[in-house]
Amino acid sequence: MINTDPTALPDPWHSLHELLAAMDAEIEQVYVERDIEGVRPRFAYPLIRLAHTGPLTILELAKSLGRSHSAISQTVAAMLKAGLVTSEPGPDARTRQIDLTGRGRSLVPFLEAEWRATHATVAELDSEIPHAMTAVVAEVRRALERRSMRERVLHHLVEPPR
Repeated sequence: MINTDPTALPDPWHSLHELLAAMDAEIEQVYVERDIEGVRPRFAYPLIRLAHTGPLTILELAKSLGRSHSAISQTVAAMLKAGLVTSEPGPDARTRQIDLTGRGRSLVPFLEAEWRATHATVAELDSEIPHAMTAVVAEVRRALERRSMRERVLHHLVEPPR
């Protein structure tokens, strides 16, 4: 058996990750062109949600957005650094209440407008391409419901001898 570096082969995920990063970078450029510094596209969803719900714990925010606690914790840390949210002790010693700062609140009307514009852009792109991205994502989800990613990986996994 030849021991070759599997990372030397083309990565089927690379083009998807590259596309998503490029799209996010273009949205971020819209912010920069409007002198909105230090705001990332991933901040829009939690900032808009906090504007409509009021303070939430990280876990409550994560659940309300359908994101992992870890992902939202990292996003909140970045938003704290950017001065967009505050973090105060929650109802018990293990939780923190996250709320908007004045700066965070002042950005919400623009972020809501950008959110709507981004959704309109996705709809426009879906109409221009032969296989709508939203439909492809739904089809992939249905395929994974029939047979999970884990099951599929295990089917193809050939483990080296121990």
